[in-house]
Parts: sequence; C-alpha cells; structure tokens
Amino acid sequence: MNPLSASVTAAETELDIPPRRPGVTRLGVMGGTFDPIHHGHLVAASEVAAVFDLDEVVFVPTGEPWQKAGQDVSDAEHRYLMTVVATASNPRFTVSRVDIDRSGPTYTIDTLRDLRTLRPHAELFFITGADAMAEILTWKGTDELWSLATFVGVTRPGHALSAPVGSESVALLNVPAMTISSTDCRARVAAGKPVWYLVPDGVVQYINKYGLYRGSTDPDVDPETASGTPVAQDAGTPSSAPTDSPGVPAPGHRSTA
Repeated sequence: MNPLSASVTAAETELDIPPRRPGVTRLGVMGGTFDPIHHGHLVAASEVAAVFDLDEVVFVPTGEPWQKAGQDVSDAEHRYLMTVVATASNPRFTVSRVDIDRSGPTYTIDTLRDLRTLRPHAELFFITGADAMAEILTWKGTDELWSLATFVGVTRPGHALSAPVGSESVALLNVPAMTISSTDCRARVAAGKPVWYLVPDGVVQYINKYGLYRGSTDPDVDPETASGTPVAQDAGTPSSAPTDSPGVPAPGHRSTA
C-alpha cells in the first residue's frame, strides 16, 4: 500500500483499514445507475482502490434501481456498454452484469450475495457516495449487509461525511472533489452543451451515436445489433480475451461475474 495514501486515510476515515488476509483478493464493488458513467465515478473507484489496496474494482450497473422507480432511466444495455467503454483502459477495472441480468428491482443485498457466490474467496468493499451512505439504514437487508462487505463512503460535493447510527464495517473517505453528476451530464446533453472531459471520450461518442438524453434516440436501433457496437455478453459467458489472474485481469478484459 502507498504509505502516503495510508496516512491520508488515517486522518480522513472513521474506521481503520481492515488488514490484508493472506491469499484473499480484495475486491471493490462500485454499484450505480451510471446514466451516464462519468469521471467522478472513475476517480472515486481509483482512489479507494489505492487507499484500501484493492486488487480489482468491479463496476455493477443497476438493472431496475428501486430508488428511481417511476423516473426515466436509460436502457440497461446502454448503461452497461457505456460502463464497459469507460473502464476499458484500466486493467484493474471490470464490469459485471449480475444486476442487469437479474429480474426485478435492484437491491444492494442481492448484488453482494451474488458476487459473494461468484467470488467466494474475495473480500468485498462496497463503494458508495456519502449521500447514499446517509440512507443505508433504509436499504433492504441492512442487518446482513455488514457481514457481506466493508462499506466505503466517499465524499460527494455538498454532502458531509458521517457514518450511519448503528452501522458496522463502514469507512468514510475524502476523495478529490469532483463537481460532476450524471444528472448534470444528462441536462447538458439535452441542452446541446458539451460533456467532453466530464465523461470519458468513448462515452461522449456513445451518447452521440445513440442520441441518448436528447429525446432523439431511434427506437428501432438496438445497441446489441447496431453496426460497429460491441455485443453485450450473456452472464456467465467467458470473454474472448485471456485472463491473467482473478485479481488483475488482462487489459481490455471485462468480467461477466
């Protein structure tokens, strides 16, 4: 672990970092709607990975986010593919389909149960924003959550860091402030404003290709069959790219856990 990161963490978290266990992969879990994924998500995942000495961070796009029931959310395949594009250049970032391939509303407890089943020898670190951390006690299966993962709450602009009353296995970490939100990115696209450098270049191109967020998406265009667009794999189907090790996949390899 980077000694500098460790010293910063000691001053900015309310709990000590769990010690490493020999032979156990430390797996970060970054859940979110990712509509669209932006640099704030990527910076938070990278910082937590450095500070908590994670071997891998798996991004898990939600299928049907229960907190956003009744709201307009982009198709899960679009959000999944944008996440794949955004994370492709980092060999420690992978993307999982467990939530979008599961029917019904997406709950964190189900995400962690599925990942624990798929990666039984991994120690899980669930990464979430400070605003979501403040509501964690309203989530489904709260009592079981603490036994499945260490929760890492990261700062988001305008939200103070404080662990929920009665919570366990929660660490609070300040990361570089990023005044970027998916809501603002969607609003900028709808208003005809650029989102270059707010989201990864490939995501800008994906948004433009499919006319996302501007009400001009062609309903007959399917992201799985459109020319030049990668086809999302079914859950459990191995990628054609080789895997070096469970901890750090080969560059470009996407997990289908």
